[in-house]
Amino acid sequence: MNGLFAATLLWSSTVMLAPGEGAASKDDVRAAIDRGIEFLLSDQNKNGSWGGPQDSITTWSGSTWSNPETHRSWKVATTGLCVAALAEVATTEEALAAMDRAVQYLADNADVKRPNEWDTMNNWAYLYGLQGLATAYDHPRYAASPLRDRIAEAAAKHLKNIARFQSINGGWGYLEFDPPRTRRPQWATSFMTASAVVAMEVAKRQGFEVDQKVIDRAAWLVQRCRLPNGAYTYRVRTVPNLDSEYIDQVKGSLSRIQVCQAALLMAGKEIPIEDRRFGLAHFFRDHRFLEIAMHKPVPHEAYYYNSGYFYFYGHYYASLVIEGLSAEDQAAFWPKLQHEILKTQQKDGSMWDYDVHRYDRPYGVAFGIMALGRSIAATP
Repeated sequence: MNGLFAATLLWSSTVMLAPGEGAASKDDVRAAIDRGIEFLLSDQNKNGSWGGPQDSITTWSGSTWSNPETHRSWKVATTGLCVAALAEVATTEEALAAMDRAVQYLADNADVKRPNEWDTMNNWAYLYGLQGLATAYDHPRYAASPLRDRIAEAAAKHLKNIARFQSINGGWGYLEFDPPRTRRPQWATSFMTASAVVAMEVAKRQGFEVDQKVIDRAAWLVQRCRLPNGAYTYRVRTVPNLDSEYIDQVKGSLSRIQVCQAALLMAGKEIPIEDRRFGLAHFFRDHRFLEIAMHKPVPHEAYYYNSGYFYFYGHYYASLVIEGLSAEDQAAFWPKLQHEILKTQQKDGSMWDYDVHRYDRPYGVAFGIMALGRSIAATP
């Protein structure tokens, strides 16, 4: 092993295993979760969804993302995340009633179409719509509810479309760049593929019929995206190249490492404990690169091509990795994760990392409160 790399691993493990300083109390974390839920209740649309095409601060965003089906894709995805969050952490009748309205919206909007030949944002709707529905399906509230059958029907539609739009290389992407732009997309990313694996595994554990071949192809693809430095490439490449883009360096892969490792673990793949520690150590050690990118209006304009929307996404999937660690490791990582999320909460209870119309705050809160909920509920 390269001496510098070995020293880095040893140093990272030492940093990572140090107890978190200034740990928040369980009551403080629960209060932040409750404020996040209050924001979701105040921000929910009349039809039960969250998000919408209004209020973008960038003119290019409004002109580029003007297709109504693109916005329906984002709205379904955002609502799916909010449903998953409420199903995991909500306790009041008011919050659970909001979840009912959202589940009804998801059931009514499961037939999301591909917006056009280059726009495949519909994939976000399928995977987060599925995760939200599958999480709700397991909630005691729907055990004897007429909505349960509708949840199952909508989830099955998302599973069918996830398989239908799996790219020829086994993954999923949100755009289609190079012609010919075929019915089955060709372009894919490691992180969207990993997110789909997590969603399908959640559905499988709730008893939904998931095509195992679809998961296996996707997990194989995620494994192929791993580089020798511990990072995961942004996009799927035939031959991964470590020096091709700064975004494929570890500092540009901080959040992708978390989602890819979480997906592989859920799919039953072996991730050595040292690799999990390494990824989390760098996540917190180099956290400033995620913070610098927060709230910047142009994607990938920060160091190592980080984008603002990497922030809460990465923290949520980091929580999935942390909850599978030993008690000692959890004691080191949970306070760090709590700190990085709690400091972002706004006065109105919202959390946001990137301006994208009216989707940013609800998806930020959903990711944030799910991660915080795991931090106070996890059993080592």
